[in-house]
Amino acid sequence: MDAELKHALGRALARLEAWLPAMEQPVDFATSAAAVWRPGPLGGHLASRGYIDAIALEDLLGIDIQKQRVALNTRQFVAGLPANNVLLWGARGTGKSSLVHALLNAHAVAGLRLVEVDRAALLALPEIVARLAPEPWRFILFCDDLSFEASDPSYKALKSALEGSVFTTADNVVIYATSNRRHLLPESRAENLETRHTAEGEIHPGETTEEKVSLSDRFGLWVSFQPMVQERYLEVAAHWVGALSRRHGRELPFDDVARAQALRWALGRGSRSGRIANHFARHWVGSQMLASTPSDST
Repeated sequence: MDAELKHALGRALARLEAWLPAMEQPVDFATSAAAVWRPGPLGGHLASRGYIDAIALEDLLGIDIQKQRVALNTRQFVAGLPANNVLLWGARGTGKSSLVHALLNAHAVAGLRLVEVDRAALLALPEIVARLAPEPWRFILFCDDLSFEASDPSYKALKSALEGSVFTTADNVVIYATSNRRHLLPESRAENLETRHTAEGEIHPGETTEEKVSLSDRFGLWVSFQPMVQERYLEVAAHWVGALSRRHGRELPFDDVARAQALRWALGRGSRSGRIANHFARHWVGSQMLASTPSDST
């Protein structure tokens, strides 16, 4: 092989190496409780997620009914018993994702594992399930903040998976999804025009509406999350003020001043939720502790 040909092959291999994804070590689920599916030009791969939210079930206040329903389904699944795919839907910041993370933390020792799957990777669901099926662990495929545009084809991949075709050889996998929309797809006023009324007084939705409903219908368990009433929001804010301040060496009281500031914070954000309460507590605890710290005059 002459020098010119060697040089050309070297350049071609260098370009190919730059285009290919870097090789990563396979995920060891014995030491990693969570992973994420990363698509690639030659197929995807599992990558360790690294940091996992340390939230516990007892930190999630104001959603007791939701916790009970999803926790029961999760215990069934971890025990190897029949369990449902779950859709957690409702207002933003109300604890949908945090509940899934807390359940992972609660059951990781018993063999529960989590794999995050982005909406763009849903077409790879059969491949992901095939990778996980031989593993001895129990896997939640977690699709967070899921929604689709009307022309998005990936919802059909999810619909096919939920129909059961993907899970015929993998009883160690379920799907948990969170969304602000119950039906996952946008709704339009024009769809009402497709509704038919029969002579017997029955109402039949149009095909577009039926298609949207059919996707969410394939989740066996629907769990709704609503914005908090004021007193419950204040209870959650008080919990986080106490928990965060104790974590930093002293306990701040949730007094009338803190209460008024928590309400002002929620008013400024236009919402009352567990997330808003947590954000307020971080601001309040941090600012109060910083103000009481002697300044360095040197």
